[in-house]
Amino acid sequence: MTAIVVGLLLCVALSLAVLGVVLVPARREGRDLLTPRGERVVVRVRGGADAAASRPSAAISGATAGRKRD
Repeated sequence: MTAIVVGLLLCVALSLAVLGVVLVPARREGRDLLTPRGERVVVRVRGGADAAASRPSAAISGATAGRKRD
């Protein structure tokens, strides 16, 4: 079990290192990280996440407001 966890941590560390090697020079050159299509996807996902996050809180407040107090 320990070997699996250590292996997963090594994979994550390696992927972060590769990401850093690609990301840092691109940002220094002023290039955008995402294509225009990728930017639209991110905006859509963030909007959906915000809407999903606000729904449960409204449902919880509505449920507690309608509850009788004994």
